[in-house]
Amino acid sequence: MLSKPDSSENTTSQASTLPPVLAGPLLRHTAQDALTLWLITSRPTELFLRLSHGDTHLINRNLAENELSQLQVGTRAWLNLISVTPKKPLPTDVRLEYDLGLQTDRDADTLWIRDWAPHLCPDDQARPGFMIKSRLDRILHGSCRRPHHPSADGLTRVDREIQTATTFEDTPALLLLTGDQIYADDVAGPMLHAIHCVIHQLGLFQEPLEGASLSHSRELTSKDQAYYHRDKLLPESEFNEDLTERFFGGVRKPVFTTANAGNHLISFAEVVAMYLLVWSPTPWQFVTDAEPVTNSDDVERYRKERKTIERFRETLPSAARALANLPVYMIFDDHDVTDDWNLSALWETTAYEHPFSRRIIGNALLGYLLCQGWGNQPQHFAGLLQECRSLFQSTDNQHELDKARQDALIDQLLHFDHWHYTLDTRPMLVVLDTRTHRWRSEMRRSHPSGLMDWEALTDFQQTIIGEDAVVVVSPAPIFGVKLIEIIQRIFTWFGKPLLVDAENWMAHRGAASVLLNIFAHPKTPRHFVILSGDVHYSFAYDVTLRHKRNSPRIWQITSSGIKNEFPNALLEWLDRLNRWLFAPWSPLNWFTKRRRMKISPQLPEGREAGERLWNASGIGDVRLDETGSPTAIRQLNANGGGTCFRGDRYDSGS
Repeated sequence: MLSKPDSSENTTSQASTLPPVLAGPLLRHTAQDALTLWLITSRPTELFLRLSHGDTHLINRNLAENELSQLQVGTRAWLNLISVTPKKPLPTDVRLEYDLGLQTDRDADTLWIRDWAPHLCPDDQARPGFMIKSRLDRILHGSCRRPHHPSADGLTRVDREIQTATTFEDTPALLLLTGDQIYADDVAGPMLHAIHCVIHQLGLFQEPLEGASLSHSRELTSKDQAYYHRDKLLPESEFNEDLTERFFGGVRKPVFTTANAGNHLISFAEVVAMYLLVWSPTPWQFVTDAEPVTNSDDVERYRKERKTIERFRETLPSAARALANLPVYMIFDDHDVTDDWNLSALWETTAYEHPFSRRIIGNALLGYLLCQGWGNQPQHFAGLLQECRSLFQSTDNQHELDKARQDALIDQLLHFDHWHYTLDTRPMLVVLDTRTHRWRSEMRRSHPSGLMDWEALTDFQQTIIGEDAVVVVSPAPIFGVKLIEIIQRIFTWFGKPLLVDAENWMAHRGAASVLLNIFAHPKTPRHFVILSGDVHYSFAYDVTLRHKRNSPRIWQITSSGIKNEFPNALLEWLDRLNRWLFAPWSPLNWFTKRRRMKISPQLPEGREAGERLWNASGIGDVRLDETGSPTAIRQLNANGGGTCFRGDRYDSGS
């Protein structure tokens, strides 16, 4: 169903000069009974879908009204959510090709993907394609894609793996993005300038604001603090000082990350523009060369960041092709919304009780719903989509979102309880929501919350009981580096959990105990493969239960970041100290919550003797046998090469 179109002749004229498709399609949930696609167009468009196997058309028709949701998010921007249930089950284990035909005018020729996005087609193919695998035999996974980090983009390695796959076994089954697909809280100056150019060109809907020194999102481009100093948009008050520290990153993080919230995304328009710019090369043509900063320090920083952003932009066609040719599943972590999102009960009280920070969080969550969450399992979001349609249809002649409707929708998003999901694959894939089902500390409101509460963990246990094997996505590693967890605990004891991102499964006694009991339950799977990200380095552990004859086999496999890395010298020292302090014979192991577990690190190929951590941007690669056990665990570097934690020796030429 189409939302209310803009009737302005000027708007229609401007839209006709824009590319018909601004971003996408992204290939999302696919199964024998489902095909899901996401794209943004510059005008309301009739869409024709072709899906074929060889010369046989499986689908060849216009999309029906119940298969396409078009939401107008700007005067020249329409978000298209496509969810098709084929009349007959789609074939598995063969290459399927799809195409989308656009007809923007009745008398115009139909335009196909090769016409409006040729960069999405593989080199030897006329259109994008994919495979529905009957078994998860090869999974690519990763997290933390920060556009202005100087490392290469791991999504380009995904594209290379798809393009060079010549056998059935080498073809990936799917791509899992396990958190921080965008950095809403850490935006480079040139990226923010690009965002504002896109907002202007597409007329993305603006909104009134409350609780800040500006009253409307249009003022974000005119305020002196609009670049690098957004923490100063809050008026001075004791409450706002607390908010600045907890929400805008008013503290520095010397050990793990640096708080760079001076360009934190604020409006819904900024969030939508960010997704366009990180997933598509097309909207970059709207970006000017202007420098919107004047302060000498800001200018120097801006120019340095611009060089990195330009390199990111150059590889976007390859990244976009990866997202169009492989089923992609996503889950949020904190940076998709804001740093340390829901870290503690005190954080929640501070952030949600202030109208400005509540709106910022809500806008990021709304962007996640429409650009990430919906595509995982569309059936869970029908009610929320209807509320979104009502919000976007309520814009006035100034193309401004209705404040009351926006606040009401944000309230629903903050209380929504089904961001997690399960795929009926072999083995079963369970994706955990470790952000909105928090187990709040019973000791102090400032202490870190458990990543999942008792009810959510119980639901997780019920989901996996009776399965022989399961793949679990936990954005934060369940079994991490012990030394780093100890450092986080020390900072928490001193009342400074924000300083070190003190979020791990073992930081909360109740959550840790319930989770470890799930692994020990006699009816839980024999094989657990846990895929994680978050930490900006990669590692693999082989885990069993001590003193249990029929212990399940657990593999903790962490891949991070797609475009982010840990400070290398610091990581080497932490790795070395961790080996010394927590060797298998060390009595310190008995002071950790994991003392019931035997954890054997898998050593990465190509590192110095004994080192356990791999520090290079890229993508994780896991291959599973028919029992759901890993036969190979690799980390593929974004710029070529990589390492092998398990399986055959890594071939740097592959």
